[in-house]
Amino acid sequence: MRRAWNAATSFFSPLRQLAAIRRFTIPRAWLIAYLLLIVLPTGIFLYGYYERSADILKSEVVRTMQQALKQAGSNLSYRLERIEDISDAAFMNANLHSYLLINSDDQSIGTQIKVIEDLRYLVETVQSNSDVFRVRLFVDKSKLYAEERINFFTLDSLRNRSWFHSIIGGNGSIVWTGVYEESYLGAPDESILSAARMLRDPDDYAKVSGVLMIDIRQGIVSGILSELQFAPGTSVYLVDREGAVVYHPDAALIGTAVEPHMLDALNEGTEGTTSLLLNGEQSDVLYTTLSPTGWKLVAQGTKSQLSKATQLLTKRSEWRSLIEYIALFLILPFVLLAIIVRGMNRRVNHVITVIRKEGKEGKDGIDGLHDLPAVNGDFHMLERSVDHLILRVRTLVEENYTAEIREREAQLSALQAQINPHFLYNTLDTINWIAIGKGATDISAMIDSLAKYFRLSLNKGKNIVSVMDELKLAEVYLEIQQSRFLGSFDFNVAAGEGLERYRMPKLILQPIVENALLHGIRKAKDRKGRIDITVELEQGDLVFVISDNGIGMDEKLSRRLLTEERVVTDDHTGTGSSYGLFNVNERIKLYAGEGYGLSIASQVGVGTSVTVRMRAEVAASRNSNDTGD
Repeated sequence: MRRAWNAATSFFSPLRQLAAIRRFTIPRAWLIAYLLLIVLPTGIFLYGYYERSADILKSEVVRTMQQALKQAGSNLSYRLERIEDISDAAFMNANLHSYLLINSDDQSIGTQIKVIEDLRYLVETVQSNSDVFRVRLFVDKSKLYAEERINFFTLDSLRNRSWFHSIIGGNGSIVWTGVYEESYLGAPDESILSAARMLRDPDDYAKVSGVLMIDIRQGIVSGILSELQFAPGTSVYLVDREGAVVYHPDAALIGTAVEPHMLDALNEGTEGTTSLLLNGEQSDVLYTTLSPTGWKLVAQGTKSQLSKATQLLTKRSEWRSLIEYIALFLILPFVLLAIIVRGMNRRVNHVITVIRKEGKEGKDGIDGLHDLPAVNGDFHMLERSVDHLILRVRTLVEENYTAEIREREAQLSALQAQINPHFLYNTLDTINWIAIGKGATDISAMIDSLAKYFRLSLNKGKNIVSVMDELKLAEVYLEIQQSRFLGSFDFNVAAGEGLERYRMPKLILQPIVENALLHGIRKAKDRKGRIDITVELEQGDLVFVISDNGIGMDEKLSRRLLTEERVVTDDHTGTGSSYGLFNVNERIKLYAGEGYGLSIASQVGVGTSVTVRMRAEVAASRNSNDTGD
């Protein structure tokens, strides 16, 4: 027997191994579909991805550089505009032009000394600005102070400058010089740039009476441009309208001219990016315009320099991305496919068993599985079972829908049976006119107030009302109670301006007012009661305050009113009523959020003050036709 068992075991063992191998075997059609639909598109996608990602990364780097360059240009333009404003203020000085008259032979020494003092005060005032390094006036050599060489110079000393004719040709407008070296008496040489303008003789407009020049240090420009975090080797410099370099980190290049085709590219617009062949090497050029001077702020770098950040990003993520995409598109789908093929029959059979159990399929439906091939039979049975389940679910949904419709119709019928608003309004109106006809004005007034109360409280089924309607509802309620309890209390309603356009949930104030009357004032027998209602708009919130001079309550009870749903049954004495403050507080929190709701301040024997705070919302921000809170 043992030998027979061992022989049988040895015979069936290879069969079990073969079956296990076949469970992991992927059908050839599936493998071909996997290669054609996943592997091949994935390879094409990865190749295109790396091509596009390099361009996208470079475009993003260039766009970021362009934004940074534009921001630096805006900062530099602002600083230069401040200098121009200072120059305009000095230029408009009432005495400056009269002090610089060419024909001043008749001026005495004392007069010229007074002129020097005034001009010195003007210069010191302008130089008090932190951006101004030095103010210089170039005047006719006949002036007593022309050789001072600190702030005052002879006009002839300026004639040998390359930009002198540009200043004269500017006819009084500001002309900016490029960066240059300047010597000052008793001070080391400075690298500066200047805002210069010509001053004319007011008595003879054809004559030049002087030149006003405001100097700023080169450091203002270099300090702003040095903050640009561009790739190493990228040059940032300034070019004037004629193509001359007016500032460059390399001082040797200041005053040189850019290549003509680069100047043409810079003059195509106020800002932009272009690629040019410069000095035999392809370069990317970014530029923006400084509004005060018309200069171009240029960032120039070779392709390798400007793409360095792109290359770094690509190198960092290249292998990692490649591994991730290979795992995502090749290895992972292959593993998942093998697992799916291995476990598909088991999972399908499990689903069929569950469906048969829940759907109470007959035994014949399951027995039919053995007459079909394994996989196809499983799917065929699964389709039949799912169809049957869908029919059952559809039937249940239809039955549930029909039941809900009937329930809703029953609810509507019940509501209509309870009260018909139009019938109620018409009946109250008829009673009102009968009372007027009988001369019972007090009955007429109370019926009218009751009609208003129902009209406001029902509000055509809407739960969102205007603030003024809510205040009116509370006021009508108090008027009715005044008729009921004659001479027992007074009330006052005060609303701030501009509250007409705000909306809120209805029946917020009425329960609070009812509590104030029935549980506060009506129980205070020693004095006449008073209820005050105020509403104001505070920092985007609606704040209502309802205060009374009733019996008050202790702190423990006031806390319980907002944390426990307490209900007092009606004892037919007019003093029993639901406090309802817990429900009102919860409604406000659901409507406006946890930061809103009620707060109670009360003192026994003195009175109670209830504050209602909720988010202020205008009609346009919340549909006033909503029927839910």
